[in-house]
Amino acid sequence: MRNIWTIARREYNHYFGSPMAFVIAFLFLSILAIIFVFNLLTLTVSQFGFVNPPDTRFLTGTMAFLMVLTTPAITMRSLADEVRMGTMELLLTAPVRDYELVIGKWLGAFLFVLTLYAASLMFPLMINSMVTPGIDQLRMLSGYLGLILVTSAFLAIGVGISALYANQMTAFFTTLVVLIVMWWLVGAPANILPGGNEVLRYLDLAAHFYEKFNEGVITLTGLVYYISLTILGLLIGTTAVETRRWR
Repeated sequence: MRNIWTIARREYNHYFGSPMAFVIAFLFLSILAIIFVFNLLTLTVSQFGFVNPPDTRFLTGTMAFLMVLTTPAITMRSLADEVRMGTMELLLTAPVRDYELVIGKWLGAFLFVLTLYAASLMFPLMINSMVTPGIDQLRMLSGYLGLILVTSAFLAIGVGISALYANQMTAFFTTLVVLIVMWWLVGAPANILPGGNEVLRYLDLAAHFYEKFNEGVITLTGLVYYISLTILGLLIGTTAVETRRWR
């Protein structure tokens, strides 16, 4: 556990020392701020306040969409860069297990994104101060929980793919394609096929979030699905590192 935390802390500090991370954070929060202002301006307002009280679904939904696009940039260098610079060999000879290396890289990226989510809480707090008696906090918490689970799965998949390559851009585009397929295309046939599409609906990554968590409904199937994806991504990364060790 100490090795995992040491790697995670090093990775987390590296993110905040990287210009790319600051660009990602700036764009992420700027887009949220623009959408936040736009949604407030488009609400119907009367002299008594908001006719349709706003909630946080548009914020958490936007953040989930943004993670599809930003995850490849966050994870592309996690292990691919170690291979490119030749430091992977040093890590493999260090007293660190393969799974500790992969989990540490994932945890560092996860903590970085959680920092962005913590900063985004200013928007729900602002909305809560604008309406009476306030926003539905349970729905907000459910939305953020779903967002955290989606992020965990995305980052694990990204780190796992990064471990397969020595080129950052290859890892970036591969991760982007995989996430786009999982987020938009896996569940598409379920809306077309007349029956027998329960498996496709279960595999629809976006549906678990938008139809359940973001609506305030926490389901066991959703929890198991996202946790399983996280474990799968970490297993892919661990297997890839083990393969490099024995080459």
